Amino acid sequence: MRIVVAGAAGFIGYHLCRRLVESGSEVVGVDNLATGSRRNADDLGALSGFSFVEHDICEPLKIDGPVDRIYNLACPASPVDFHEKAIEILMTCSVGVRNLLEFADRRKALFLQASTSECYGDPLVHPQSETYYGNVNPIGPRSPYDEGKRFAEAMTMTYRRRRGVSTRIVRIFNTYGPRMRTDDGRALPAFICQALAGQPLTLHGDGSQTRSFCFVDDLVEAIIRAGHSDCVEPINIGNDDEITVRQAAEAVLQMTGSRSKLIFLPRPANDPMRRKPDLSRARTLLGWQPTTPWRDGFRRTIKYFESDHK
Repeated sequence: MRIVVAGAAGFIGYHLCRRLVESGSEVVGVDNLATGSRRNADDLGALSGFSFVEHDICEPLKIDGPVDRIYNLACPASPVDFHEKAIEILMTCSVGVRNLLEFADRRKALFLQASTSECYGDPLVHPQSETYYGNVNPIGPRSPYDEGKRFAEAMTMTYRRRRGVSTRIVRIFNTYGPRMRTDDGRALPAFICQALAGQPLTLHGDGSQTRSFCFVDDLVEAIIRAGHSDCVEPINIGNDDEITVRQAAEAVLQMTGSRSKLIFLPRPANDPMRRKPDLSRARTLLGWQPTTPWRDGFRRTIKYFESDHK
């Protein structure tokens, strides 16, 4: 099977490409390296069966030879990008997704769109199921990403209905693991880097807001199963073991042996108070559930950051 992965040099893209190659697929990775890592692209390039194309999907994609599937993970996805790369995010989620769907239509390839739990905004229901339409501020500081991804889902479903493109959608909840960006603004890598550097750990609000952390290996397995499934509706993938942000920070301090203190800052606008996926659809239709306890995943991620900073 020959698979194109857009966003291949990003955090999740790297792990997905590696897993696909190791399972015997030929993978063409596409990335413009705006937020993706050259190191990830180079390390993947050392694998037999992987080739890399530096390309912005906001321009039409041209790849020779057969293509069976397209997995689209291309989009700046870190909170620090929501302001600085706001226009790029909107273009990637609109023009970029359209270009990939046109490519999928021409090649009669399956198209999988990596969406996000941000489609639910600051949710008013808990946990969040795929039938919940969300509570999103369409003009707030997070809206380029939140509404961009919602539009990408609409585009994907429309191409399915109007053009007959074979499509899948996964809504990704908080994911972590080795090769995360150290500067991406997410809580866990920030906590780990601060703890290892002996700096105070910065929490927003009082730290009582919750997150459900999914280890990247579990997530990649879910993406692959979704690609093989017959489900055309969005599927939540993540971990439903909910903990507070303060619990996560305190666990990092304990696991690193850091003596750093916790400091509390104002919460950003539209920051979700609670986040937990309803995984009923994934369990039923994919036969999948996360298997890595968050404490084990935290330790593996800390070990990576420790080795990467020596």
